[in-house]
Amino acid sequence: MSVVADQVRRLDAQLDRIPFSHLAGNEDDGGEVASQGISDLDSPRVRDLLRVIKTLSSGSASQPRIPPWQLQGLLSQSKLLSQQDDKPTTNQYESELEWLLVSKATIQTYGVVVEALLNQITPLSSHIWYWDEVLSSPTYGTLYMVQTSPYRLWTWTLDVYEESKARLQQFTQGHLSADSTERGGGQELQPTGFSEKWHQFYAIVRESIRERSLANVHRRIMSPVALARAEARDKQDRLRKLRELSASSLGVLIDEALEFGSQRSGDGKHDLIASADQEWKGVVERSVALMDMVLREAPILDADVAEFEDKVFVGVDDDPELSIPSEGDEASRPAIVARRLHRLLTTHVPAHRAAVKQLVAENGRPSRIVRYWLPATALLLSSSTILRIFVQRRQEILQWVQDFGVTVRDFWFNWVVEPVRKVIGTIRHDSNSEIAIMSKDSLKADRESLERMVVDFALDSPTAATGESSLSETQVAEIRAKVKEGDLTPVLRAYEKDLRSPLKGTIRGDLVRTLLIQVQKTKVDVEVAMSGIDALLKSQELVFGFVGLTPGIIVSIGVMQYLRGALGGRKGLNKNHRARKCVRVLRNIDRILSEALASPPSNNVLVYKDHGMLISEIHVLRRLARKTIPADIEKEFLEDLDDLANLKGIGSQVRALERIRWAYSKYLT
Repeated sequence: MSVVADQVRRLDAQLDRIPFSHLAGNEDDGGEVASQGISDLDSPRVRDLLRVIKTLSSGSASQPRIPPWQLQGLLSQSKLLSQQDDKPTTNQYESELEWLLVSKATIQTYGVVVEALLNQITPLSSHIWYWDEVLSSPTYGTLYMVQTSPYRLWTWTLDVYEESKARLQQFTQGHLSADSTERGGGQELQPTGFSEKWHQFYAIVRESIRERSLANVHRRIMSPVALARAEARDKQDRLRKLRELSASSLGVLIDEALEFGSQRSGDGKHDLIASADQEWKGVVERSVALMDMVLREAPILDADVAEFEDKVFVGVDDDPELSIPSEGDEASRPAIVARRLHRLLTTHVPAHRAAVKQLVAENGRPSRIVRYWLPATALLLSSSTILRIFVQRRQEILQWVQDFGVTVRDFWFNWVVEPVRKVIGTIRHDSNSEIAIMSKDSLKADRESLERMVVDFALDSPTAATGESSLSETQVAEIRAKVKEGDLTPVLRAYEKDLRSPLKGTIRGDLVRTLLIQVQKTKVDVEVAMSGIDALLKSQELVFGFVGLTPGIIVSIGVMQYLRGALGGRKGLNKNHRARKCVRVLRNIDRILSEALASPPSNNVLVYKDHGMLISEIHVLRRLARKTIPADIEKEFLEDLDDLANLKGIGSQVRALERIRWAYSKYLT
């Protein structure tokens, strides 16, 4: 998903439609012409040209652009660079194939130049934003002044040194000429002492400092912070001008270079490729000259955008190599274009990149050394103190590290591993992991004990328990059954009888025994209630297991997310960061189109600068959306981006932007 790749692929597909039917000659010429054409096509030169053309064709869908070093090698293999202008090609097949070769090489060079411009526009925004922060905040302005103060002092010292050195040389030369005059007059020289030389040198340095101070009057009027802010504003203005010129260069190349026209576009253009007048060759030559002028003039910040565009087009119109076809041999034109492409790749493109890099280094945000020398110096100066503290508290630090490790280990095993094990045991109905607040056989044993107590009491005191002298087996079984249901009627009857005379019932009766039986009954009732609670807990045992596991899992996930963010595993954070960047890119595109709508051009088409900025933003958006747009809708997304980039009218581009916003908001925001 690259603007450059799509452009190169589209232009290369247009060149593949070049007709060569005019080379076959007329049918009335007979078989002699046909046999001559077959022999021409079978020559070694034609085979070499076809091999290079095949390599230059964008056969790869993922990587249609050829690297510059490979492109230079292919131009050398074509032997056009060493071809003499006075020895043109006599074979018309070779001539047409040479034109096709240099045309495909021009398209590849065009891709190299456009990509270079795109790659230099995008980073300029970060530098401009840095200066915005410096200018918008007094704190950042003061910090920038402190950060750059050593460099300012060093620059001022060098200026004073150079001025003093020049003055000292003038003073020395003046003394030498005076000494020569005195020798010629016969006068004796008086040696100069060290103190006098030192005073002379000090006077020269002081005079240099005074003149430097008088020359920079604004430095005496403005504060250091104001000077730093003025410098930041000047650098920001130069970066903005560089970005505007680069965007204008990109717009000029996108709109004017390699415009062959197309009958299918519906814009009324003549299809130069399919026509028989061979006008596309002139388009190739003019495009090479246009790339040459753009690379030469773009890094020059003296002119504004309008002057730059005028200078580029005037330079192309006055290009001396474009006048060669009317003055020289037609067959030498491919070699001239090939040599010019080679110069572009070997000289002009690297020189352009170096010039832009130098401008960014001079006017961009300061280097890391400048930005962080103050905390680095403070850390260096306090390093001895920090080291001494570490040495003195070595045992405490080691103990703290050890305790921290033990804490982490205990937390992991006690709050993560053990709850997980219990949850797994609950799922598998592990008896050892069941929640219980009483033992399994406790209630059963107490019930059987209560049953025996009541039955023994009824057998020992049948009269007090039932009012009869003896109990049958049926009555005993009935009492045993009622005790299981919680009915203690025999015991309660004896208890009520003895309560009428508590003292007598205590000494001679069964009051104590019945009271103890009721205590056992109370114990059994409590155990029954506890067993109900125990059953309730067992039914929700899995829920309690997950509740116990939740704190450990939450803390572990939080720590892992923090470590992933700190150590570079930022997939989720990168996704959010890409979404925020996509929103900012869409905002920039909307701002470009809104400004164009505020003052629309006469032809309702974006100017070169705005179109270049729009293309650069679309390039960034495609790169950001590469991993967020699903493959099944990627084709529709690219079609909408093409509608946004094409010059079909500002209104059409605005509608394309709105369509992108509502159709792909799920993936871009």
